[in-house]
Amino acid sequence: MSLLHRLVFVVGGLLAALTPLSGVLAEPRFWPAQMPYEMPPKSQDAPDVSVPPNTAPLSPDELKRAEALLPMLEGKQEFWAMGEFVHLGEPVIPVLVKALAMPSPRIRYNAIETISMMKAVSGVPALVTSAKDPNEIPRVREHALRVAIRLDPSKAPDAIEIMTKDPNPSVRKAAAFEARYVRQKSVIPVLIPVVTDDERFVALSALHSLWILTRHETEFHDWDTSSKQDRQTWAGEWVEWWAANKDVFEFPEPRRSNRSRS
Repeated sequence: MSLLHRLVFVVGGLLAALTPLSGVLAEPRFWPAQMPYEMPPKSQDAPDVSVPPNTAPLSPDELKRAEALLPMLEGKQEFWAMGEFVHLGEPVIPVLVKALAMPSPRIRYNAIETISMMKAVSGVPALVTSAKDPNEIPRVREHALRVAIRLDPSKAPDAIEIMTKDPNPSVRKAAAFEARYVRQKSVIPVLIPVVTDDERFVALSALHSLWILTRHETEFHDWDTSSKQDRQTWAGEWVEWWAANKDVFEFPEPRRSNRSRS
C-alpha cells in the first residue's frame, strides 16, 4: 500500500469515527456583506474619426483599382473589397454595377449589398434591371428589388409588376411584400390581381400590402383559410372600390410604430 493510500485510509477512518459523535459534518456558514458601490464614470463623446465618402471623380488609377476589386467581391476578402468600394464613394457606381453581370451569384449579391451600404441612388436603375431579369436567380432579384425600393421607391413599380407575374412564387411574394413601401397609385391595380394567386402566402402578402397602402376596410372574410375561388370573389370588391376611388384616392399618412413614438 502506497503512502497516499494509507493517508486516505486513515482520514476516512477518522471521519467514520467522528460521525456518530457529531451526527453530520458541520455545514459551512456564509455571512452576507454589502460591498461599496461606485457609480460608473459618465461616458464621454468620442471624437468623430470617420472618413467621409469620396465625392470627387475617380482618377484613372482609382478606376483601375476599382476594376481589380470586382472579382474580390467573392471569397475571403469580400468584406474588405466592399469596404474599399464604399470608401471610393458614389463615383465608383459605374464600375460596381458591372458586377451585376458577372457569372458568380455571390459577386452579384455582394454588389447589391455594397450599393445599399453606400446609399447610392445612382445605382437604382441597374438594380431595377436586375430585379426584372427573368434569368437572374430569385435570391438576387429579391435583394435587388428590396434595395432599390429602400433607395428610390419611385423607380420600382415597373419591376413590381413584372415580378408579380413571375413563375417562381418566391419572386411573386417578394414583389407583393415590398410593394407596401411604394406609395404610388400604379402599384394598387398591380396588387389587386395578386390577391387571387394560387399560392396563399403570395396572395396574403398582396392583401396585407393593399391594407397598409390604402387602409381600405372591406367586409370581413376569412382570408387565412380561403380557397382561390373565395379570393377571386373577394378580389372583385377591391376592383370595384378602386374603380370608384382611383381618381380621388390619396395615400394616408404612414402609421408610426410604438417604438418610434417613445
